[in-house]
Amino acid sequence: MNIETLRIFCDVVQHQSFSRGAAANEVSQSAATQSVHRMEKHFGVQLVDRSKRPFVLTPEGQACFEGFRQVLEVYDSVEARVRSLRKDIAGMVRVAAIYSVGLHDMSRCMQDFMRRYPKAKVQLEYLRPNKVFDAVLNSEVDLGIVSYPVASPELAVIPLRSERMVLVCHPQHHLAERKAVTAEHLQDEDFVTFDRDLSIRKEIDRYLRQRSVSVRVVMEFDNIETIKQAVEIGAGVSILPEPTVRLETASGRLAAVRLIAPQLQRPIGIIHRQRKVFTPTATRFVELLQEVQEESELALAAKES
Repeated sequence: MNIETLRIFCDVVQHQSFSRGAAANEVSQSAATQSVHRMEKHFGVQLVDRSKRPFVLTPEGQACFEGFRQVLEVYDSVEARVRSLRKDIAGMVRVAAIYSVGLHDMSRCMQDFMRRYPKAKVQLEYLRPNKVFDAVLNSEVDLGIVSYPVASPELAVIPLRSERMVLVCHPQHHLAERKAVTAEHLQDEDFVTFDRDLSIRKEIDRYLRQRSVSVRVVMEFDNIETIKQAVEIGAGVSILPEPTVRLETASGRLAAVRLIAPQLQRPIGIIHRQRKVFTPTATRFVELLQEVQEESELALAAKES
């Protein structure tokens, strides 16, 4: 067995899919299946119970998965240190991000990065916030991009940006003509918001509660795009990060009004496992994310001035 075989097995288990595990390693599904077969032949036991959908690990398979994952972490750490000494910008950076970080910004970062470093690749997937945290903790990805990041004994945080939250409403809504509003202007308004388990919902609720403002929650969703659609048809108002509604406000489909006294911000950060040794490739990608953010902030400041 070699490192590639161990990695394929762990990816198949993590994704609970031979096809997705194969894709993560850029091999065919048949090759991934054969890798697991070879591993089972080596140990002389069944590691994966294929009679269930999705498959489950046998006790022996679980022991292999836990042990091989530790082996891969040690190997990746050694490889990262060696690459750091060589300053070699090559290989894969695996990134998971919440949907609302901006498809356009992330696509631009990936294109710029791979143009600058032709030997490097970025594997990006969009997930719910809790899934991003899980992917980082389980070493399924190298970096996670989330809102309201919190450091812990397992996770470290690299601050990326802070997004101004705004009141979002239909252009014909009575608040749309105002240049700015306070939380008190939302008293008794029909309100479209996030699911209760999301950090952004908890922050918005705290913001309103601290000002003794009550709203009528009419709809709850787990993503910004659906909230925008509900507001667009006049279902109610909402509070959303300003960058996520720029296209709709520019086209006149939505109105965005500044929240003041005080402002409300949504922090965005990069999370990674504590004590993770970054490859030069991962380090450069983080630097590019920060660089693009600085350029965006300067452009926005120039536009507002």
